[in-house]
Amino acid sequence: MQEFGDGTALPPLRVGVAGLGNVGATLVRILQKDGAELTKKLGRQLVVTAVAARSRSRDRGIDISELDWFDDPVALAKSDGIDLFVELIGGEDGPALAAVKAALEIGRPVVTANKALLAKHGTELAKLAEDTGAQLGFEAAVAGGIPVVKTLREGLGSARIAKVFGIMNGTCNYILTRMGNEDISFADCLKDAQALGYAEADPSFDVDGYDTAHKLAILATLCFGYELAPDKIRVEGITGITQHDIQVAADLGYKIKLLGIAQRTDDGIEQRVHPTFVPKGSAIAGVDGVMNAVALETDHVHELLLAGPGAGGPPTASSVLSDILDIARGTRVPPLGVPSDELLPYREAAMRPHDGGYYIRLSAKDVPGALAAIATRMGERGISIDSVIQRSDLSAKAIAPDGSPTRTVVMITQQTLESAVRESLAQIAADGFIVGQPQLIRIETL
Repeated sequence: MQEFGDGTALPPLRVGVAGLGNVGATLVRILQKDGAELTKKLGRQLVVTAVAARSRSRDRGIDISELDWFDDPVALAKSDGIDLFVELIGGEDGPALAAVKAALEIGRPVVTANKALLAKHGTELAKLAEDTGAQLGFEAAVAGGIPVVKTLREGLGSARIAKVFGIMNGTCNYILTRMGNEDISFADCLKDAQALGYAEADPSFDVDGYDTAHKLAILATLCFGYELAPDKIRVEGITGITQHDIQVAADLGYKIKLLGIAQRTDDGIEQRVHPTFVPKGSAIAGVDGVMNAVALETDHVHELLLAGPGAGGPPTASSVLSDILDIARGTRVPPLGVPSDELLPYREAAMRPHDGGYYIRLSAKDVPGALAAIATRMGERGISIDSVIQRSDLSAKAIAPDGSPTRTVVMITQQTLESAVRESLAQIAADGFIVGQPQLIRIETL
């Protein structure tokens, strides 16, 4: 039997890393710095032998002078000088896809942090890995340093998952936290996030909700055994959130969080990403800043919450390393939790009523009969209004195109269908009693 700490019992595992950005450089640094300690724990030496990146001369704070250099990540993926390929390039197609496929096609194990790649091509790549006997690890693709993928693939046994939801984007959570704590605007928070490196120069992928949607698609497949379907997710970002919404939420005992939510129903899977009112006393409401959290509701454990840093070099590199260690140990599980040919065809469930109402903010014309007309349209579709809030300190100064003054009106509904609310708002807009787009936010009881 092999003794732990005996690094000579097995040949070194030679690792090739494509992409030397923040995560890639951190991973190489960890493997170079902690190699001896990892060998003791693993019983096998881990060695970075080759890398690929755009610029060889860029200072990344690591020594790559003794490593084989590749300009082409596909050539690295096929190289006889590595045993495992790590893809940290990014992007759903292009070099990332070509390199991962090249490695899997020859039976070489792959580790990636690329959620966009997996959301679009995950089923295909999982089948390729199974056909060639390669392992495919992607712990770092969802929620950074939180071991949620390993938990879903290996840690829950026979537990049947009914619902998965959580905060999956650190940029959005940072912005909403700052808005709630410091009474500053979305635009100002976004500028600060960019200055601190939490947001990209073009932040739309994050703030429009698509990063969360890609991660949710992966989690939904792992939880429910259906084929990946990122294009079936209803997605709404946080760009429309204002201090009006933050303040009313606080007064009513809520925080606003961008949640990704997927749940199993009798007629399929419901997936959605949107800003949400969550009770201040709930566990998810306490996850602030750049932290992420994923909650699982199962038949064995009512709710399991996994929380931790969701992005950044060290947390993400740690998750990449976790996959590398599993592969080095010989751990084998189907990439998507079950064999790819056993994944069920995706069935999209109709959006259902939920345990809670809706928050609606709109700029209504300050003319006789406007509020009554709005309430009438709501009533026509069976929507019960729980409360109407009009506060002068929240009023946006606006003038309708016809010269009428406006006032900010907030309505809280009782439990109802989202389709009914949206149809009512469309009719109210057509009636000409409101200015601009209404803000609609779900209220979740969690």
